[in-house]
Amino acid sequence: MISTIWHVTLKTQATRARLLALGLLGLVGVVIGLAVGIGPTVDHLDAGTHFINAFGLSLYVPVVTLVFASAALGDPAEDGTLVYLWLRPVPRWRIVAGTYLATLTVTLPLVLVSLGVAAVLSEGGAALVRGTLVSATLGVVAYAGLFTWLGLRVRRALVWGLAYILLWEGFVASAGQTAARLAVRSYTRSVLSRATGIELRLASVSAVYSVIVPLAIGAVATAITVLRLRRTEVA
Repeated sequence: MISTIWHVTLKTQATRARLLALGLLGLVGVVIGLAVGIGPTVDHLDAGTHFINAFGLSLYVPVVTLVFASAALGDPAEDGTLVYLWLRPVPRWRIVAGTYLATLTVTLPLVLVSLGVAAVLSEGGAALVRGTLVSATLGVVAYAGLFTWLGLRVRRALVWGLAYILLWEGFVASAGQTAARLAVRSYTRSVLSRATGIELRLASVSAVYSVIVPLAIGAVATAITVLRLRRTEVA
C-alpha cells in the first residue's frame, strides 16, 4: 500500500509546471556557481561555500522541499480527495510514509543535482561538493517532515511555509545563537562549514548534533503528521 500511495503522490506532486519552475531556479544556481568558478576570486572554496550557504541552504533547499512536501497531503486535503484514502482501512502511518517518501524521491535528485553541479563549477574542490551534498540531504529530510505536516495542518501551506523560511529562518533565527538553534538552517550550514573549513555565521552546532537534529526533525514531524491524520475528520 505504501508503494501505491508513493506512486500516486509522486504523479500529483511532480507536475510539469513545478518541475520546470524549480528546475529553472536550480539552473540559476548552476550559472552563479559557474560565475564563481571562472571569476577572479582568489579563494574559490571560500566564495563557493558562502554561495552554497546563501543560495542553496537558505533558499533552494527549503523552497523546493516546501513546494513538493506541502502538496503531498495539502493538495488532497484541499480538493477533497484525501477522504478516499482516509476512509480506507489503511494504517495512517502508511499514508504519511508514502507521501513523505514521494517528497524525498522528487526533491532529493532535483536539489542534489543542481547544487552538486553548482558546487563543482565553483571550483571549490571535493570538500565543497561533499559538504554541499550532505548538508542539502539533511535539509531536505528535515524540511520534508515539517512541510508535510504543515500541508495537512493549514490551508495555503505554501504561503505559511514561505513565511517561515523568509521571516523565521531568514530574520528571527539569525538574531543569535539561541534563536538559530530553532532553525534547520543552522544545522545544515554547520555541516557545510565543518566540511569545507570555512567559517559561516551561526554555524556553531557540533558535528554530532548537526546531523542528528535534522534527522530527528524529519522523524518527529512525520510522527506528528501521523497523529494529526488519525485525529482529523477528513471531509
